[in-house]
Amino acid sequence: MTNNTFNLDKHLPLVAIIRGVETQDVIRVTQILIEQGFTMIEVPLNSPNALESIRVLVEEFGRDYVIGAGTVTTPQLAQAVIDTGANLIVTPNFNEQVVKMACEAGCISFPGVVTPTEAFAALAAGATGLKLFPVSVLGLDGFKALKSVLPPEAICFPVGGINPTSESMKPYLDLGANGFGLGASLYTAGMSDEQIRTNAKAFVSAWNECHPA
Repeated sequence: MTNNTFNLDKHLPLVAIIRGVETQDVIRVTQILIEQGFTMIEVPLNSPNALESIRVLVEEFGRDYVIGAGTVTTPQLAQAVIDTGANLIVTPNFNEQVVKMACEAGCISFPGVVTPTEAFAALAAGATGLKLFPVSVLGLDGFKALKSVLPPEAICFPVGGINPTSESMKPYLDLGANGFGLGASLYTAGMSDEQIRTNAKAFVSAWNECHPA
């Protein structure tokens, strides 16, 4: 899979950010998320033994799902993630070399941006889409202004503070957001399986409520 062939229509456009997950739990947690409809799983690199967790997930789910890393802040970390066989690289910042490495490796890449300068530079470097982070800084007005100058085909995922309600999601979707990255409101370390399942179900329901058949 490469960024040029990534078809968002084939995925639930909600990236599950499972920060803090332990390697011994990662398959079980991911299986719960997949059962609820998630297809894109991100293990941030500031999680315990993150690269090993990603490697395990790639072996178990990598043929059918988008599996990769978040908090990929340097080219060295990007290479380590690529070496696991992951196909997703997400960053909190824009690093041109990281985006180009992801592109060359055939990985989907979502660099973190806030400003038009960062956004256009990320797209020029080959980013699959843009992670608007932290979207709480931009707010709806800031996102609207940024979206108005971006190419219409640019994929935008607000991240940071999105809750499992249509009231949280729909204002961004109405302005042209394509999906979201979901962090602590979906998963936190030590959360029970039942709570993960409940949260995942709530997010999928809210998404579907914003997209009635």
